[in-house]
Amino acid sequence: MNANHHESHAPSTSRQITLRGPAELADALPFMLGFHPSDSVVLVALHGERGRFGGRVRVGIPGSPREWSATADHLAECLVEGSARRGDRPDAIVVFLCQEPAPGETGRRVMERLRPFAQRLRTACGALDIPVLEALCISDGLYFSYCCPDARCCPPDGTPLALSGTSVMAASAAYAGIQVRGTLKDMEARLKPQGSDGDAVQRAALDEAATVVVPRLLATPTGALGRQETRETTLAVVRRLIERFSRPAERPATDPDAGRSAVPAGLAGLASGAATGAATADARDDELLTPDEAATVILGLQDRETRDRAAEWMEGPEALPALRLWRALSRRCVAPYQEYAAAPLTLAGWVAWSTGDEPSARVALGLALEADPEYLFARLLHQACNEGLDPESLRDCLRKERDARVTAEHASGQEPAPAPGSPTADVQDPRPVQGEPPARTRQQARRAARRTARHASLRAAGAGRSPARVTATRRPAAEPRPPRAAAARRTRTRRRGARSGE
Repeated sequence: MNANHHESHAPSTSRQITLRGPAELADALPFMLGFHPSDSVVLVALHGERGRFGGRVRVGIPGSPREWSATADHLAECLVEGSARRGDRPDAIVVFLCQEPAPGETGRRVMERLRPFAQRLRTACGALDIPVLEALCISDGLYFSYCCPDARCCPPDGTPLALSGTSVMAASAAYAGIQVRGTLKDMEARLKPQGSDGDAVQRAALDEAATVVVPRLLATPTGALGRQETRETTLAVVRRLIERFSRPAERPATDPDAGRSAVPAGLAGLASGAATGAATADARDDELLTPDEAATVILGLQDRETRDRAAEWMEGPEALPALRLWRALSRRCVAPYQEYAAAPLTLAGWVAWSTGDEPSARVALGLALEADPEYLFARLLHQACNEGLDPESLRDCLRKERDARVTAEHASGQEPAPAPGSPTADVQDPRPVQGEPPARTRQQARRAARRTARHASLRAAGAGRSPARVTATRRPAAEPRPPRAAAARRTRTRRRGARSGE
């Protein structure tokens, strides 16, 4: 298997649309997924005599043909087992291979190069007693059929895809409010560093912040106060940034008190290369975030409890600014800090899922698992999103835990921090660092939150599903991931197995 993590999708309950032939199947694929699946293999389950669409799985096409056999077996098993868990094994499967030609390559050449992979997918499905009804290759604006031998309807040189927005599927999707968010490559680009000269500025800020933040996060007997101080500082910066991202676009790009005001070269210039659309919006967001602020939050989010509290910005008017902030922070995780992107990517995926944007959530969570395949929070969210569970169970868990924390802080005589969604007297000034509530009070609050989470997840998932798939966001605190850069890199091997960002 390659590093990509598969995505599964539950069947839709929307109005029925009848598709006839390979052309309409090829045109329907982006609407089924919510984006154009560039460089992907997609399997779609069909049910009943009329071939009703069911679940589907997607994964990036492995770069090495040696991985094709294992990938085919894995995808077929995932689709069949996922459909069986929902109560109905597929009666047939449709296979899509989507890849654009390399320089000097044609669409037909791509189709021929991927033919052995398509054949292996067909045999893998056949081994599970499920036939492949159609296998299509989509490349260079053409589709090719691996199953149809009739050159009159499926010529060897390919058939042009329908013009965008002219098909029955496109009209029905527009009527139903279904959006296609561009290509998978474009969606991933919004969550990755731009690879510009400004990376050096951000890298220097991360190196500088790591010398201060990482020692405070280390799980030493005397490190509790340092972790608490870092946690409060990080959340105060997040609170300030979300307020800044909430302001109208015409306001000044950077606040006077924002600290280092230089924006990495290349990020600010991104807007000049794209007058409209997502690139322009992302460039504007990049201007709102300074390298020092980004470094402080990225490193602070490696603490599990800080990340979980940041996940509370998940709904209401703060959700969209929080999503934009997590995306911007993901773009700032430059080499050698790529693994640190797992935390902001997971938060971006969580907010997207919480607000109903499942395609964007799957993309963000998939990238989080590429950054760190063992990142537990991303794995749980990815699985829950793929199984079509309701995010309200996790939202309720976070609300209960927030309320329990505020109650514990009141009981210990502290002034509680402003909760996400609540007004603040002065969002620009970080709160004074306070001591932690007594250990017994904290433990009681967490036990109450976990009980509520278990009950909520059981209601949402139904009998027989493990509540851990939805709500297990709490684990005993462990040592955070140290940075790879500079002197801290020497300690990485010793600490790799104990990280609090999971």
